[in-house]
Amino acid sequence: MTVDPTTLVETRLALQSVAEHVMAAARHQATGRIGLRPSRGGFTTPPFPSPAGPRTIAVDGTELVVTDDRGERREPLTTVAAAARMAEVEPGAPADVFTPATPLAPDEPLAVHPAAAKVLADWYALGAAALEAMRAELTELEPTELQLWPEHFDLGFQAAEVNWGASPGDAGSDEPYLYVGPWTPPPPDGGYWNETFGASRPASQVTDIDDALAFYRKGRRQLGL
Repeated sequence: MTVDPTTLVETRLALQSVAEHVMAAARHQATGRIGLRPSRGGFTTPPFPSPAGPRTIAVDGTELVVTDDRGERREPLTTVAAAARMAEVEPGAPADVFTPATPLAPDEPLAVHPAAAKVLADWYALGAAALEAMRAELTELEPTELQLWPEHFDLGFQAAEVNWGASPGDAGSDEPYLYVGPWTPPPPDGGYWNETFGASRPASQVTDIDDALAFYRKGRRQLGL
């Protein structure tokens, strides 16, 4: 599916504001943790304790979904304030844990475009499948859990002092991309190592999970792991 880059960026930033100022805020308030997970149609918190029982807060397409012992409740994403009311949390990223990438603007309309939201959800799904397969290949290196970090909005894990991930895009790239980021990166060589932080491959060059795994495996070979 082709989506205008401006629309994709608008949607990414809108969804990241929900991740930072609602979902991470709610999980941190309950557990002191901020990591999210990919899920059907987008991303979710892991279950966390609440007065209404174990709760999850998820983005599914253009909707916020809150599930606890009272059942599942859905609302269209309109503003951060509305999402926070539904999630029963005061909006605002836990600034003592990370510096949010998006401003707290509770009443600003969220520009969540359905087609762009699907592109991002599909990218997270592809990235999650490839990264979990890569984690399984790196078991002896004790990889960390796969998480979606709200402040970067990327999906990734660490193993052997290397960051392995899938980004939906950022200030340096409107397009989603895969990355391999050694903590001590090799200098860019015009080949595999094409970034100051390591290596990246844009979504336009990734057709399926096999393509993504080929990119990660090449990084492993290049690093001698």
